[in-house]
Amino acid sequence: MLTLALSKGRIFTETLPMLRAAGIEVLEDPERSRKLILPTNDAQLRVIIVRASDVPTYVRYGAADFGVAGKDTLLETGLDGLYSPIDLQIAKCRMAVAVKNGFDYQAAVGSGARIRVVTKYVETAKHHFAAKGMHVDLIKLYGSMELGPLVGLGDAIVDLVSTGGTLRANDLVEVEHICDISSRLIVNQASLKLKAARLRPILAAFEAASQSKASS
Repeated sequence: MLTLALSKGRIFTETLPMLRAAGIEVLEDPERSRKLILPTNDAQLRVIIVRASDVPTYVRYGAADFGVAGKDTLLETGLDGLYSPIDLQIAKCRMAVAVKNGFDYQAAVGSGARIRVVTKYVETAKHHFAAKGMHVDLIKLYGSMELGPLVGLGDAIVDLVSTGGTLRANDLVEVEHICDISSRLIVNQASLKLKAARLRPILAAFEAASQSKASS
């Protein structure tokens, strides 16, 4: 039995065509089903539905053989015990710094001021600001980062940005690009050795599909 770890939402939806390219169909919709283990048309492959931030943990410890995780998550958790062979070119967005409209971020950077940054992505933010030589106080939240500068919790946020619509709706402006984000296929290192005959054709189909997306 192979186990694939996916999270609900955009990653699940955008992974489905890649599974189809490998001849795999998920037989239930996680948005309609309460089941956390979903069957596929391959009796020897199942899909488990977990939180996006937990996908690397399930794969790292062998509870799942492979999974799909955003680069944002992998930057926080690291790749120890994981093989990450393919950028799937799906769920694309960017990691950025944003501030309340009217806050002079460049002046704060230039003067060496210590600012407070609200984020879910503490490791990414820490490395980014350290590379700039900035002193910041990091405040970890798990959601609604945009609220932080509006109520005085912080001066800036580090968060994922897709269209920028949520920032604009909350009177925030993007001031710095940190990195581009997309989702990656991750594989348990032991599974890659012990289940290679089953895994490699699936990985090849995923790679071909990702290359097709990259060139389109």
